[in-house]
Amino acid sequence: MRILRRCNIFLTDSASNFRIPQLQQQYDLVAARPTDERTLQQACQSLDVDIISLDLTRRFETHFKFPMLGTAISRGIKIELCYSQGIMSSDPQARRNLISNATQLIRVTRGRGLIFSSEAKSVLGIRAPSDVINLASVWGLGTERGKDGLTKEPRSVVEFARLKRQSFKGIVDIVYGGEKPADKPVAEAKDKQGQKGMASKNPNGKRPGELLEGTPVHESKEDKPISKRQQARNKKAKMQEGGQEVAA
Repeated sequence: MRILRRCNIFLTDSASNFRIPQLQQQYDLVAARPTDERTLQQACQSLDVDIISLDLTRRFETHFKFPMLGTAISRGIKIELCYSQGIMSSDPQARRNLISNATQLIRVTRGRGLIFSSEAKSVLGIRAPSDVINLASVWGLGTERGKDGLTKEPRSVVEFARLKRQSFKGIVDIVYGGEKPADKPVAEAKDKQGQKGMASKNPNGKRPGELLEGTPVHESKEDKPISKRQQARNKKAKMQEGGQEVAA
C-alpha cells in the first residue's frame, strides 16, 4: 500500500504567488480550490495543479462553461466532486446547491475528467463505491463514467502527477532495469574455447573433415552428388560402348 501526500490550496486572489513548484517537491498531489470565477479560470488555464476541487455547497455567481473546464481537462487536470456534504450537511440550502452544481458540472464536462471524493469529516460520511455510482447516476452521470470516476480517473491523475515530477518533461520515464552482469575472466573464456576445440575432434586427434587421408569428407568422390548432365553423359557413353560391342 502506498500513502500519498496531498496539499490543498485555497485560491482567494488571482494575483497571489502560491509557490506551486516548491509544493510539488514536497507533496504527491497538489489540489486547488477556487473561491470565485476569476480564480477558477486561473486554475483551469495557467496553474500547474493536479486537481481542481470545488466547494459545491456554495452558490456560484455564474454557470460553469465548457471552454474553461475543457481547457483544464485537456491539460490533465481532474475536477473533484465531493459528496459527503450532500449526505451529512444539516443545511438544506447547501444540499440544494450541491445537487445543482454537481448536475451542472456533469452536463458541462459530459462526464469526462471527473473524480469522486468524500471529503468526509467522520466515517459516517463515507459511502461504498456502488453507492457513489448510484448517487452519480441520480445526478445524470452514466454508470460507466461513474465507475471511471472511482477507478480510472484517480489512478490517471496520480500517475500523471508522478510523471511530471520524476520523468523528463512528462514523457520519458527512467526505469531501473537491474545491474549489468560482471564480465567473465579472460582465462575462463580461453578454457571454454579449448574445450570446444577438443570436443570437435575425434579420438584420433583429427577433425571430422580429415578422416580420409588427405581428402576431407565433404570432398570425397563417393559422397559427392552427380549432376543430371553428368548422368546423361555417362548413359550416352554406356550406350556407345554397347553399340561398338554389337558391331564387333
